[in-house]
Amino acid sequence: MSLPNSGVITGAAISGFTNPTYTLTADTAPDASNGKQGIVTTVGGTQVGVNVHSIACPFTLTATRTRQPQILGAVNPSTGLLRGRPPVNVSTLVIRKGVLPLANNPYAIDWVKVIINSVSGSETADAANKKALLSLLCGYLWANGDGLFTLESQNVL
Repeated sequence: MSLPNSGVITGAAISGFTNPTYTLTADTAPDASNGKQGIVTTVGGTQVGVNVHSIACPFTLTATRTRQPQILGAVNPSTGLLRGRPPVNVSTLVIRKGVLPLANNPYAIDWVKVIINSVSGSETADAANKKALLSLLCGYLWANGDGLFTLESQNVL
């Protein structure tokens, strides 16, 4: 299964938002050969004041994969251990949203970037722990939308 760049995504609970949803429409990623991008064309639920994607006020979700995937290197035949450190493949997820810094001013861009460093070989040797890593990430973000807003807006942990 690959990451969607179109369809409806259910948003997390945040004070003032009721049942937020975001409809993504496929768009061309900046790095089209290694990425997928969706633009938010519709918002659902109660989200008063939220803008959908436009040139002046972008609202995008972009996922990129490693340009040149790395595989495991040589193994010491007598010990069975890798020689050196295992290579790492990097995937990213970036969400961009136009926001007003002050009323009657042009939009500026807020953005969030998730970087996933994936040790080559672990996808087969330890899939359960890779799943746990991503499960915790998604669960934490899902459960803590309001706390993350407080952190970002008030600098309060």
